[in-house]
Amino acid sequence: MWLKNAKAKITGNIFMQFQGHKEDCDHCTLRSQCLRNVKQKGARQVNVKIGSTDRKKSGPLVRMKQKIDSRLGRHIYSMRLGIIEPVFGHINDAIGIKRFTLRGKIKVNAQWQLMNMLHNLTKVHRFG
Repeated sequence: MWLKNAKAKITGNIFMQFQGHKEDCDHCTLRSQCLRNVKQKGARQVNVKIGSTDRKKSGPLVRMKQKIDSRLGRHIYSMRLGIIEPVFGHINDAIGIKRFTLRGKIKVNAQWQLMNMLHNLTKVHRFG
């Protein structure tokens, strides 16, 4: 086997990756015992764990939780509840639009702008 990668990072862990040569694996008598699937076309690959990364998870969900849990985040979120959420509620309940019917960023953006225009026209009609 040859060293494919000395420090591969996979899900917060560091591995050394070794891989066999395809020519050696194809004619090996122990192939059925070595591979998980006998029909596998490639050569055997082995990952050996040598450590883990010290970095904590910082995915978008974790970052958003930290942002909302801060003092400033709580203040901003409380303002959102009074300013933005009623618009979503009106579009959802009163107008009856519960989901986007189109696909793609451009089409969804156009549909979202139409929903907002309908909401704003309803406000103009009611109070104008």
